[in-house]
Amino acid sequence: MKIIILDDDSEIRSMLERYLSMQGMNVRAVAQAADLYRLLSREPFDLLVLDVSMPGEDGLSVCRSLRASGETLPILMLTARGDPVDRIVGLEMGADDYLCKPFDPRELVARIKALLRGRQLSLRAEVRSGEAGCIVFGPWELDLQKARLRRDGVEVEIKPAEHGLLRALAMHPNRPLGRDKLIALSKEWGAEVSRRSIDVQILRLRRLIEEDHASPRLIRTVWGTGYIFVPQAPAEPALERNT
Repeated sequence: MKIIILDDDSEIRSMLERYLSMQGMNVRAVAQAADLYRLLSREPFDLLVLDVSMPGEDGLSVCRSLRASGETLPILMLTARGDPVDRIVGLEMGADDYLCKPFDPRELVARIKALLRGRQLSLRAEVRSGEAGCIVFGPWELDLQKARLRRDGVEVEIKPAEHGLLRALAMHPNRPLGRDKLIALSKEWGAEVSRRSIDVQILRLRRLIEEDHASPRLIRTVWGTGYIFVPQAPAEPALERNT
């Protein structure tokens, strides 16, 4: 689990880094919103622990900005305030959970694990799991374990770099991903993707999986950011579609 923390209190950051690391989590901690945005554009994370009360851009503003940009990262908010109105506002801004300071670190860990379990179990209407280790979108089936791609059950040749890039996109549907983050995700799975080659590889992917690569619907450009994968629902039997 890769966790990022935004809190302006250096003692809390240090405590959370130590404790969460002892629980087997990979932890990064920053003090300012600008550093958070920079890291999120470059690296993949599984969850954000976000302090509400901070000078400058506070946690509520950060949460609102992330959700407005399409960021689906689970957010757990921390606050020293116990006012239920603050908690409700945070949840309405897009936070997934809320914990008041002071808190028991064991409860924080339990909540983090619960959020991540919930995310893994949540079903997206656009993407469903096919066989074990596969992602299905439209007529396509991406085999994550064997690095294969099939259309309507027929295997289609795909290079390792393009497979790694498609995997990174397909595992984060409807979420804008910067080039640096796509490269980092691809390299985690052994694909050789560089900043110089990524746009060329995106073009190759579009030619491979899009009905019209000149007007892509699956892999779309997000100007100033990178790319977003917008999957189509898998085809259903005609009888089910007509009901």
